[in-house]
Amino acid sequence: MSDLLWFFAISTCLKLLLIPSYHSTDFEVHRNWLALTHSLPLSQWYFDETSPWTLDYPPLFAYFERFLSIFAYLIDPQIVDLQKGLNYTSNSVIFFQRITVILSDSCLLYGVYRLTKDLDSRKRILIWVLVFWSPMLVIVDHLHFQYNGFLLGILLISLSFLEQGKDLAGGFFFAVLLCFKHLFAVAAPVYFVYLFRHYCWCGLVKGFRRLSVLGAVVVAVFAVAYGPFVYHGQIQQVLRRMFPFGRGLCHAYWAPNFWVFYIILDKGLAFFLRKLGFAIQTPEASFTGGLVGDSSPFAILPQITPLATFAMVLLALAPCLIKAWRNPQPGMITRWVTYAYTCGFLFGWHVHEKASLHFVIPLAFVAVQGLENARHYFWLSIVSCYSLFPLLFEAQEYPIKVLLLLLHSIIMWLAFSAQFTKGEEAKAAVRIKKKDEQLKLKGNSSRADKKEGFVIGGVEKSYLVGLLVVEIWSQFLHPLIFGDKLPFVPLMLISIYCGLGIMYSWIWQLRWIIRSPNL
Repeated sequence: MSDLLWFFAISTCLKLLLIPSYHSTDFEVHRNWLALTHSLPLSQWYFDETSPWTLDYPPLFAYFERFLSIFAYLIDPQIVDLQKGLNYTSNSVIFFQRITVILSDSCLLYGVYRLTKDLDSRKRILIWVLVFWSPMLVIVDHLHFQYNGFLLGILLISLSFLEQGKDLAGGFFFAVLLCFKHLFAVAAPVYFVYLFRHYCWCGLVKGFRRLSVLGAVVVAVFAVAYGPFVYHGQIQQVLRRMFPFGRGLCHAYWAPNFWVFYIILDKGLAFFLRKLGFAIQTPEASFTGGLVGDSSPFAILPQITPLATFAMVLLALAPCLIKAWRNPQPGMITRWVTYAYTCGFLFGWHVHEKASLHFVIPLAFVAVQGLENARHYFWLSIVSCYSLFPLLFEAQEYPIKVLLLLLHSIIMWLAFSAQFTKGEEAKAAVRIKKKDEQLKLKGNSSRADKKEGFVIGGVEKSYLVGLLVVEIWSQFLHPLIFGDKLPFVPLMLISIYCGLGIMYSWIWQLRWIIRSPNL
């Protein structure tokens, strides 16, 4: 634990240094939530419209904001003033909110500790490097500003209990997580199938008793969170705020997922059909406004509804759910949950680019399980981190985000090389050598010896080179050639290229899950 605290302390020092950096709109979002939960009675929390940044997280997160508002009031009462605090940007606000995120990361610290305490020292240290020094968490939580580390900590605590066979505790913490942020519900089908098969499938009487206990625990968590709003007759308003399906299919900056290609295809077809003389109307509403009431119109292709995206996520999850039903192994639950969040990111409705954290961070615990997993994680983490670059669009943050990604890539390379050069590569060499001897192929026995150190495949290398080309164009060549014209092109190019990478990762994960044996 002392070694773990050192890794956590180093990352905390970096976060403290970044306090004066870029201030996103999310600062005002969460400041307003502090103000409304402090200034208004609970019955008005989900009705207040003083600010356009209305409360749209589940009740436990609202209670969390109410708790923080107690300390905010002691530091600077204007922070929690509903009227005078609008767009308040004094140093007291910035420092208070930054530090609350840093302190809340202690939940992530505990989750990582629970999931790594039984591993050997080399794997533990490797995971600590991947999680605590993740540039994605720094960019999203400690530059752009959110509380993902805190929420991911709850997820990791839940997964740690499931891996230890403590299913009831794992289900409890997942229910708590859903009452903090409902977007984590993408993994709910995996949890349901796994817990039902692993915990409740043990005979009629005993199974029914366990199912009743598990159901009671989940219901109790939701009752504590939503009970007061049910009492005030406001549950419909709470759900309306939490699920504003009137928002567009994509967020303001298109997340690199499947729908980017769907939109581009529709626009491309409409353009060529107009050139051919067809009267194709240009839709007026935006895909990316993100405000309630917007829609997602298409000129040629069928309209996409929230129900359609829900069906696609379930369809993509089907192979994973089948595996979880046939053989509910505790050692596989983290991989299955990671795959579920990848599916949600690719095919979900109004997905934020920041949601890539939901699968990249848990995948770090899978990365130490084998060489192929490590290679995949190394490549995916770079792609996912780069996809977040548009979040920090001011010039003074450019060196920071580039250095964060470069340093993390180098550290990952060194850490994976130290972990697998003498382990996996040596084992692979032995296996290949035996096979070559059996087949009497004298010329192939040196094939494994050529694989020295940690390496990635040719496809992945070529893709990373392309990533560099995209960045050079977006950051330097496009402004030089076009100036202020076509400002959307660099963002669109990043979304499309990173979307290809995330799709490749999803196919890789799906292929691994399908081929995994049912022991």
